[in-house]
Amino acid sequence: MGEGEAKAEHAAKADHKHAPSASSTPESYSKDGERRRRGRDAYRAFCAAIFSILVLLGIIALILWLVYRPHKPRLTVVGAAIYDLNFTAPPLISTSVQFSVLARNPNRRVSIHYDKLSMYVTYKDQIITPPLQLPPLRLGHKSTVVIAPVLGGAGVPVSPEVANGLKSDEAYGLVSMRVVVTGRLRWKAGAIMTGRYGFYATCGVWMRFNRSSNGQVPLLAPSTCKVDV
Repeated sequence: MGEGEAKAEHAAKADHKHAPSASSTPESYSKDGERRRRGRDAYRAFCAAIFSILVLLGIIALILWLVYRPHKPRLTVVGAAIYDLNFTAPPLISTSVQFSVLARNPNRRVSIHYDKLSMYVTYKDQIITPPLQLPPLRLGHKSTVVIAPVLGGAGVPVSPEVANGLKSDEAYGLVSMRVVVTGRLRWKAGAIMTGRYGFYATCGVWMRFNRSSNGQVPLLAPSTCKVDV
């Protein structure tokens, strides 16, 4: 074979080596692009469906919240009785008191369930009756109940300020105390019940009282309690 023929054969082999394969034809590029577009479209459709479901769930939750939005319970002290109020050294106080607390559920579609309830009385921010544990309580829709336990104990230590202040108020014939109710509550709407929330209510009570009083004492006005949940 001559030198010219050898060069021609080498050039032909080089051209064949660099010739485009079947997989690199314009038709194959078109098929790959179509598959990629379909994949992107399917991903967009999936994301749009998930977003629509989340928006729908959010709208349903908002509607349910607006319909069943629970309101805090309302408490009012409507009666009081003082059976015992004595002082001994160093100072200690012995008490036996009773406050009638009207608890109301203002919700039309939601019931309220209480547990771990306790009740006590303070004077000048100091406890003068040991906390009393109360049984669990359920308030149905738009219902009310009166809580009226007898509170008190013998030999409760207090500060001189409390002892002197109570003696002074008793001599004046006008006493101010605070009723405290604490515990936990849950709201229930149909079959759905919320988690437990801390419950704290304080009720400032003004009443007429003197040494001759024994039993029911008049309130200056019904006391609406401040309720924190």
